[in-house]
Amino acid sequence: MEKVAFMKAFPGLLRHWEALAGKTVEAVTPLKSKAGAAALICTDGSFVVLPPLTTEPYELGEALQAARSYLEPKHPEAYLGYDQLLKKDKDAQRTARLENILGAIRNNMEQIPELKDRLKDLVKEWK
Repeated sequence: MEKVAFMKAFPGLLRHWEALAGKTVEAVTPLKSKAGAAALICTDGSFVVLPPLTTEPYELGEALQAARSYLEPKHPEAYLGYDQLLKKDKDAQRTARLENILGAIRNNMEQIPELKDRLKDLVKEWK
């Protein structure tokens, strides 16, 4: 326990990503104990232990959005392609929702006969 406490209090150990802002990376040293893990060492002697890069789409997408102001000037073509794919994905989600709604209507028309009349009334309201 004493060794663990000492390691957790080691000088230069950074505990939050924000603490890396403005620092210069000197080295990235892979760790053998966990595939993909590494120690990121800064020139001022600070360091952070990194977990393996997770490639969960939601995390990567959030990171691309959060870092956009920094990365887009350096990778404008990549962001152009990314924006096109975002639009394509949103359009596909919209189409899928539409198909789900229409499928639900078709599947319930027999069991709920008044559904057809309610839909007709709803369409009349929109005109």
